[in-house]
Amino acid sequence: MTRPSIQPMPRLGSVKYLSSTASRPIWVPNREQLPEDDPRRMEQFEDETDVVIVGGGPSGLAAAIRLKQLANEANQELRVMLIEKAGEVGAHILSGAVLEPRALNELIPDWKEKGAPLNTPVTKDKMQFLTETMAIPLPHPPQMNNKGNYIVSLNNFVKWLGEQAEELGVEIYPGFAASEVRYNEDGSVAGVNLNDVGLDKNFEPKDTYERGMAVNAKVTLFAEGCHGSLTKTLMSKFNLRKDSEPQKYGIGLKEVWEIDPAKHEPGTVIHSIGWPVDIHTYGGSFLYHFEPEPERHLVAVGYVVGLDYENPYLSPYKEFQRFKHHPSIKSVLEGGNCISYGARALNEGGYQSIPKLAFPGGALIGCTAGFLNVPKIKGTHTAMKSGMLAAEAAYEKLFTGAGEEAQPAELEGPVLLENYEENIKNSWVYDELYAVRNCKPSFHGPLGLFGGVAYSGFTTLISKGKEPWTFKHHKPDWQALQPAKGSKPIDYPKPDGVISFDLLTNVARTGTNHAENQPVHLRLRDKDIPVERNLAVFDGPENRFCPAGVYEYVDDEANPGQKRLQINSQNCIHCKTCDIKDPSQNIDWTVPEGGGGPQYVWT
Repeated sequence: MTRPSIQPMPRLGSVKYLSSTASRPIWVPNREQLPEDDPRRMEQFEDETDVVIVGGGPSGLAAAIRLKQLANEANQELRVMLIEKAGEVGAHILSGAVLEPRALNELIPDWKEKGAPLNTPVTKDKMQFLTETMAIPLPHPPQMNNKGNYIVSLNNFVKWLGEQAEELGVEIYPGFAASEVRYNEDGSVAGVNLNDVGLDKNFEPKDTYERGMAVNAKVTLFAEGCHGSLTKTLMSKFNLRKDSEPQKYGIGLKEVWEIDPAKHEPGTVIHSIGWPVDIHTYGGSFLYHFEPEPERHLVAVGYVVGLDYENPYLSPYKEFQRFKHHPSIKSVLEGGNCISYGARALNEGGYQSIPKLAFPGGALIGCTAGFLNVPKIKGTHTAMKSGMLAAEAAYEKLFTGAGEEAQPAELEGPVLLENYEENIKNSWVYDELYAVRNCKPSFHGPLGLFGGVAYSGFTTLISKGKEPWTFKHHKPDWQALQPAKGSKPIDYPKPDGVISFDLLTNVARTGTNHAENQPVHLRLRDKDIPVERNLAVFDGPENRFCPAGVYEYVDDEANPGQKRLQINSQNCIHCKTCDIKDPSQNIDWTVPEGGGGPQYVWT
C-alpha cells in the first residue's frame, strides 16, 4: 500500500515569556565543579549490556520478550536489561482497558495456557450520545467493534508480561529511574544514567546517598510511555519531529468500582460522547464491566478530555466527577464502592504525529512514539507490536545469519535501526493508523463534535480512509488555551462523597508515595512565570488541569498581598499533563527517585 508522505508542519516560534525577569535554566549540580571529596563525585559504576529498555509497559516488555525469544531460539547469548521507575512492574500502568489480543497472539500464542489474566471477553458493545438527562443510542462505529477483545486490568496484564520476560532471561530492574541519556563521542546514544538516590530537596547528599549507575548498551529502546522525559530530549537532539506534526494529547481519568452483583454485566462495554463537555471540546467516556477474579464484580469508569481544550477554567477531573452523576452511570455505581483512581496522559495525534523513530544507537517504541488508535480507543496492541518490530530489527543488527546459523555481528560504529522504521511502515500498525488519520482532526472544524462524528462516519464506513487528503493538527495543545479574559468560568457541583469525590480523597486511592525530602521532580524553568503569566493571563490553570492536586496558588508569605505557586510534588501520579498543557511551557517533568509514584490496583 502506497501512502502519501507526512507533510511537515510550519515551524512554530519559540514561547514568548511575559516575565520581567530573565529565564533561568533548570538547576542540576555540575559534578565537575563540586569539591573533590563530595560524594556526588564518587566514581560511577558502569554496567554493559547488549540492549537496555527504558520502561516496563506493554511495548518495553514485548520488545524484551521478543529479543530473548529470538536469541534463545538461536542458542545465542543476548543480555537484555529493562529499567522500570515504578517500585514493581505494572504499578504505574493505567488504561481503560479493552485489550485487542492481536499482538499478544503473535508474541505468545499459548498465552491462555500460560495464565494470561484475560478473563472477561467482550460480549456487548454500546455507543451513546449523552445529554444532561438522556443516553441516546448511536450506531456503533466499525472501528469500535470489540468482538474477540477482552476487558482487562492492564497493570495486572503487564505484571504477567513481566513474569514471561523473566522466565526467558530478561533482567528486570524495578525501582530504578533512568534520568539521563548517555552519548558516545560521535553523538550516538550509548545507554542511560540512572537517578542518584539519597539527595535532599537542595540536591545535597544525605546519609543514604548513592550515585546512579550508568548502563551502556549497543541498543537503547525508549518505552517511557506518553511524553517521556528522556524522549523529550531525544526529540530535540535528533530533531525527530522535523517531518511530522505536533503530538496531540488527551488526559484519561479512571476509577475502578466494586458494584452491586445484581447490576454487574461482565463483558459489557459502553462508550459515550456529548455531555458534560461542550461540542467544541474533544471528550468521551467509557464504562466497562469486568470480572478479573471469580466474584469480583468490578466496573472501570472513566473520562477522556483532549488537552487541546481552550477554556482555562475547564477541569478534566471535575468534568469526570460530574459525568458520573448522569442517570445512566449513577444507576450503575449506586450502592457500590470506589476502590481505585488514576489518571494519565495519552497520545492522540496518530499517523500525522509519528516522529522519526530511529536514531544512532536507539529507537522509540510504544506510546513514547505515539501509536494509539484514537477511534478504536486502543493502543496496547499497537504498542506491543512496535516493541516486537524494534526487537526484530535490533536482533537483525546484532547478529548475522538466521536461526541456529546466527552469529554475533562485528559492529562498526553505532547501531542504526532504519530497518525498524521500515518494519513499522510495512506493518498493520501503520495500516490501522493511516486508515483513521483524519478522524481526530475532523472534530476541530466549525461544527465541532457534530462535524467530527459525521466525517468519522464517512471515513470509516465509506472511504475506508482512502481519501487523498490528510488533515493537519496545526498547533500543539499548550497553544490552544485562551486567556481567562473572555473565557467563561465553569460552575462545577460539589462532590457528594458517594458518587463523586474531592480530589485529595481520590489521590489517596492511587497509593502514591514519594520519598521525603528529595529534589522536586517538577521543575520550573523560570520561577516567576507562574504568577506573572499563568496566573495573570490564564487565572492559574495548573490547579485545574492537574488531576492530583500537585499545583496550587497560595498566599506568598514573603510578599503580602501576592500569590505564589506551590508544588505538592508528593501528590504527583506521573501523568505528565502539566508538562504538556502548561501554556508557558515552563514546567519540566523529570523522574523522581525510583520506586516513587502511584501504586495502581486493578487499573
